[in-house]
Amino acid sequence: MKTRPGICQKKRRFASREAAEQVALRADVTLRAYKCALCKAFHLTSRTKGLRRPRAAGDGDATSRKA
Repeated sequence: MKTRPGICQKKRRFASREAAEQVALRADVTLRAYKCALCKAFHLTSRTKGLRRPRAAGDGDATSRKA
């Protein structure tokens, strides 16, 4: 995820992924931690765009497709 400088400056910074995830667990919405390429600290985001998720069993398998 690429964070713009203005967004980075407004977000809370965490020294570790673990510290960010502890705060995320207490939030009312689903948040995930990521390392910012600008400040090298960790931020929290609710966005999932571009997040790679493991494929479910059978996804992309030719035998599981409908004819």
